[in-house]
Amino acid sequence: MEEYAREPCPWRIVDDCGGAFTMGTIGGGIFQAIKGFRNSPVGVNHRLRGSLTAIKTRAPQLGGFAVWGGLFSMIDCSMVQVRGKEDPWNSITSGALTGAILAARDGPVAMVGSAAMGGILLALIEGAGILLTRFASAQFPNGPQFAEDPSQLPSTQLPSSPFGDYRQYQ
Repeated sequence: MEEYAREPCPWRIVDDCGGAFTMGTIGGGIFQAIKGFRNSPVGVNHRLRGSLTAIKTRAPQLGGFAVWGGLFSMIDCSMVQVRGKEDPWNSITSGALTGAILAARDGPVAMVGSAAMGGILLALIEGAGILLTRFASAQFPNGPQFAEDPSQLPSTQLPSSPFGDYRQYQ
């Protein structure tokens, strides 16, 4: 159900590319800062400088996660256009093809391995999403029953009032 709440395909590519860039930069920056801090000589100044150096050294690779996100979204949108429907198979196939394309410079064996890993990873993610959706929907078997609109109900005989007929004001 969350797939239908996403942006249409041309904008989805930009959104996913930006999200992947942000995740790669922030998440990878944190890990590289910790790694640089731990591997630096003793002393706060040395450790902080080591953290900053580690982040600067790995920044191109960390921001490069945007390439994965953009390529994945382009393939996913192409699959939606070709197949005419959005389902988990589009994401799984997109993950496999993205892995294969990004490993193309390393040869066919690396492409097959990366495609398998990308497909398996996306299959696990999609499967977990389906299971969570089913589990969440099982917790709420019936939605709340809404009362009928009183204006649509048939009129009933109201008791007469000592103040006259007030129905004329309805």
